[in-house]
Order: sequence, then C-alpha cells, then structure tokens
Amino acid sequence: MKFYTFIFLFTFSFAFSQVKPIEFTEFTLNNGLHVILHEDNSTPIVAISVMYHVGSKNENPERTGMAHFFEHLLFEGSENISRGEFDDYIENSGGSNNAYTSNDKTYYHEVLPSNQLDLGLWLESERMLHAKVEPIGIETQREVVKEEKRQRVDNQPYGTMIGEMMKRAYIKHPYRWTVIGSMEHLNAATEKEFMDFYKTFYAPNNAVLSIAGDINIEETKLLVNKYFSNIPKSKHDIPRPNTIEPEKNREIRDTIFDNIQLDAIIHGYHIPAQGSKDFYAVDMLNKILSDGKSSRLHKELVEKSQKCVYAGAFTFNLEDPGLTIAFAMANSGENPEEIENIMNKEYNKLKSEFITDRELEKVRNQIESDFVNSNSRMDGIAESLANYYLFYKNTNLINEEINRYLAVTKEDIMNAAKKYYNKQNRVTLYYLPKK
Repeated sequence: MKFYTFIFLFTFSFAFSQVKPIEFTEFTLNNGLHVILHEDNSTPIVAISVMYHVGSKNENPERTGMAHFFEHLLFEGSENISRGEFDDYIENSGGSNNAYTSNDKTYYHEVLPSNQLDLGLWLESERMLHAKVEPIGIETQREVVKEEKRQRVDNQPYGTMIGEMMKRAYIKHPYRWTVIGSMEHLNAATEKEFMDFYKTFYAPNNAVLSIAGDINIEETKLLVNKYFSNIPKSKHDIPRPNTIEPEKNREIRDTIFDNIQLDAIIHGYHIPAQGSKDFYAVDMLNKILSDGKSSRLHKELVEKSQKCVYAGAFTFNLEDPGLTIAFAMANSGENPEEIENIMNKEYNKLKSEFITDRELEKVRNQIESDFVNSNSRMDGIAESLANYYLFYKNTNLINEEINRYLAVTKEDIMNAAKKYYNKQNRVTLYYLPKK
C-alpha cells in the first residue's frame, strides 16, 4: 500500500511539473489600466474580467459596506444600458457573469462565446465610465443588500461568526468590520457620497483588465484600446489604509449566544499578509489540521473522540496581516471545554513534533491539485492573472507561486506553529445556544 501511495505521489508531482506554463501578454494604457491577455484557442469561449483594488478596508468607518454595495449597484445599468439590461445582454449571448467583494478587492467577470468579446468589453467599459449612480438604483440595491444580510448573516446559523471574530481580533485596522458592512451606514449615505466613492475607486488607474480564452492577441489589443483608452483616470486620491494593527499580548475570550442547536468553539490567530514566507507555512499548517478526513482535527475530534460533528480550519489570505480560523462544532451534550483542550493539544503537537513525510506529501499534492484545477478554466486563469498583478505586481506568479508552497519544509511549519499559534495571539469564541 505504501509503495502504491509513493508511486501516486511521485506521478502526480511529475505530472504537475509537465503542465504547460500559462503564457500571457501584459501592458498598461496611458490612463493607468493594466491589461493582461492569455490566448487559448482550444475552446470557443472567452473570460473577461475587471478587478478593482477596492474592498471593505478602503471604506470610511462611518460608511461601511460601500464596496459590497457597489458590487450590486454597478449591475444597475449605465448611460447606454437600461436598468436590468446588463444581465440580459449576457444571457442573450449565451454567457454567464458574476461578481464578488472581499476585504481588499472587487471582482467582475463574464464568460462568453468568443465571438462576443466585443460585447463583453463594451459592458465593462460602460460599468467603469458611465454607471448609473442615481436614487432609484441606490434604493433598489439597499433592499437587495438588506435581504442578503438577513439570509447570510442574521438568519444563518453561525452566520455572525466572522463578524464577531474580526471585531475582537482587530482594534484599529479596517479589517475589524465585515464586508457586508452596516445597514445603518448605507441608509445614512447620501447620493453625493455614493458618487464620490464611485469616482474615486472605479477608475482605470485602480483596476486590472484580464482576458483569457479564444482570442487573437493583436486584435484584442485594438478592442481594448477602443473601449478603455479614453476613460479618464480618477481625479481623486485613491486612499490606501496604512494602519498597523498593534501586536497582541493577551488572549481575548468571549461567549456568543445565538439561535443555534450545537455548541461551537472558534479560535482566530493573527498571521502575516499573503505572499510572505510565513504565510505559506501557515496555510500548509492549516491544511494539515483541517483538509480531509485524514486531517488532524477531524481524526481527533470527529473520528477518535466523536465529540464533534465537524472540525476544520481556514486561512484568510489578505493583503495586510490577516487571520487563520480553526473551529469545531460539538455533538449534542459534549463539553466545549474538553473539545478546546483537544484542539490545544493538536496545536501544541505541531510546535513540538515534525509533521510526517506522508502529511507533507499529502498537503503538497492538495496544493498542486488546487493550482491545476484553478488553471483548468478560462475564468480561473483570468482571475489568477489579475490577482497576481494587483497584489504582487508579478503576474508570472500564476506559474511560480506553487514553488513557494513546495519550498516549505517541516521546520518552516513547526516554526510557524511556534510563532503564531500562541494563546496571547488569538481570539477564542464559544458559540452557545440561546436559553
């Protein structure tokens, strides 16, 4: 059995090393818009994306939720697109589209038949230059965001977990509020405040246009110039928060009573920003703790002790120093303190004992698989290209970042556990059912 496992791991690693690199062309227009093009004529589709360097951390603390709100508002239409027609153009062309907002960015993309490239570029240029920021759209999207908050946060079991964690983990940094923000702040915002936010952040000098798929590079350059070169830069200074969160010297513990059935224990540890050497070690450490049924938390809490129905961990890969969160959901009648003791033992093992060769190979293969899967679709490639340029100014990390993970050693993982998985560096929350 061990022999076959070794053969599989070797074959997978060898196969990954033979994957053809993602080739791309990139340039910057005079207005500051960075453009990345990847040509792949294997299927007649094209992914068109625009990533704006604006997320919840760029907001006024008295007007939180603006970035997420604009994710919705910029589907309202433009001077040349009537309300509700944006999606119609996409659907009638046989395509699909979506968007999301994070703490650090806002991302829009369409996947279209490649003969509709012209349409996709026109739609995104309209969104960047001529979006409708007017009372009827603002009021409509206010209600949409309120309903989203009710469904995903207020009425979702454990839906407040991230918000409760972040506001305790951060005192000064704007990561302390959630991406969805405050409904009171959105209600209080004026039409001028909405317009100022749009003119400040949704501009070519704050964006990356990434196109991947069945295109001709030279023809696509002409189309990009046609639709985007005349869009003016933002006349506003684009604010970048430079707040440094103070280093923690004591554990923060709290109890949240919620409309839930089962107790939950959540640990949040401060970690370095994405792209740093320690970040890769922490991310791999988390996968060892939580990825799959052979992960340490699952084996100890779900299989062996049977005290939990679920246990896991995940990393917030943020532009500024972020968090890693581990959590366990208890079986009915189990003592959360006993569960937390088991979790602490697993953290301490990572500080005192090297992970096994098999664990290291497993996590490397998981990461390689993730990279292969993300680069198997045109929309995944377009997003990765934009992301690597926006945050690292190194687009070729789409081919090279995997090496940063594979260079992480057992010693690096142990050192990361010692450095970051300490009680004085964490927030602990007990989620308990309301009486």
